[in-house]
Amino acid sequence: MLCAAWRMFRGPRAQDRVLGFDAFYVNAMQLFLTFGIQTGRTIYFESALIIGLVGFCSTIALSKFLMRGEVIE
Repeated sequence: MLCAAWRMFRGPRAQDRVLGFDAFYVNAMQLFLTFGIQTGRTIYFESALIIGLVGFCSTIALSKFLMRGEVIE
């Protein structure tokens, strides 16, 4: 997660920052899933699901913005 955060904040281009963001939210999701398996609480699984959904939607929005310059057509 540290390497992904470094790429997200110090990426030379915007595309590198989006890739860093992707890696960061996937690692965060895996961390929450690991905590959920370890503790047996369902709140971690629900949090991982929310992180995955929000991360996917924000990646699509950022990609559309980088490609076209606008998100909503």
